[in-house]
Amino acid sequence: MFFRFKNSYPFKFSFLVLALMIVSCDSLWKDNSNEEPIARVGELYLYKEDIKPLLTANMSKADSASFVNDYINNWASKQLLLSKAKINLSEEKLAEFDALVDTYRTDLYTRAYKEALVQQGSDSVISQYQLEAFYEKEKENFKLKEKLIRLRFIHLPPQFMNKETVVDKLKSFKEEDIRYLDSIGVQFKKLNFNDSLWVTASRVREEIPSLTLENQDRYLKKSQFFELQDSLGVYLAKITGVLEINDIAPLSYIKPSIRQVLLNRRKLDYIRRLETEIIDEAIKEKEFEVYAKDN
Repeated sequence: MFFRFKNSYPFKFSFLVLALMIVSCDSLWKDNSNEEPIARVGELYLYKEDIKPLLTANMSKADSASFVNDYINNWASKQLLLSKAKINLSEEKLAEFDALVDTYRTDLYTRAYKEALVQQGSDSVISQYQLEAFYEKEKENFKLKEKLIRLRFIHLPPQFMNKETVVDKLKSFKEEDIRYLDSIGVQFKKLNFNDSLWVTASRVREEIPSLTLENQDRYLKKSQFFELQDSLGVYLAKITGVLEINDIAPLSYIKPSIRQVLLNRRKLDYIRRLETEIIDEAIKEKEFEVYAKDN
């Protein structure tokens, strides 16, 4: 087991969205006159075809019957409560809720449309130069809130033979040492030879139970080699780098976060441009007008 720190134009897309909306609405408008209903509430009917997609092949006959019965009761309960609500709620409340539903529907459709356009037209490639430029500009905002460590690590099983040889090879870590350790790596419980990778001190403590918040400063020091032992085995580690709280985080450590920030900014810029283009096109085609009001 290994130790692992682990430009199309916008309106061309509207036809697809419109088609999806029509398909989704079709299930509400379909003609059920040839189907036999399995339940009714007022003028509303529930059909077998409405429930069929929810039943799975691994359901027993008893489970299917129980599921259908529960579904029918839940459906009926919701419809009856909705009917009572429409009768007993005030006209003001009904109007307020209808407005909320309309707003939600509009937001849902427009958000899905914009996301589709962003996926289609927005560039998702962030160059190394862009990452480095952003890092240099915002470096003071990347102060660490937790200690970071670089280390080589081996977790030996209890009663492991030739521990002294492994210790010497892990400390020396020349090419021939690495080849030797790799050749017997299957005998280790865990290992990490990538000592250029920064990991949090808490992550190291997870892998080495004998290492605690109270004693970590004793062991997690640059160039330190330590050996700890418990009932699970022997933990060998060579520390190659340490960054303390409030030190500037290295670019390699925060690169994924920077990349996401830059992508989010690019996405917002793309959406703003898209919204501006939509308005301009609508004005040009006389689909959108603002009427001046007399003061």
